[in-house]
Amino acid sequence: MRYFWTFFWVFLLSHMITYIVGSMKAAPYDFTVGTILAVVVTVFIFFITGAMPKEQELNI
Repeated sequence: MRYFWTFFWVFLLSHMITYIVGSMKAAPYDFTVGTILAVVVTVFIFFITGAMPKEQELNI
C-alpha cells in the first residue's frame, strides 16, 4: 500500500510542478512529461529507501 500512496502523491505533485513551470514559461501543458517525471521520481525514491541502512533494534 505504501507503494501506491507514494506513487499517488508523486504523481499529483509532479503534474502540479509541470503545470506551474509550463505556465511560467508560456509552454503548453503536457500530461506525458508529468507522468514520466512521476515514474522516474517514484523509482528513485524506492531505490534510495532500499539502499539506506536499516536501524538495528536493541535487544536488552
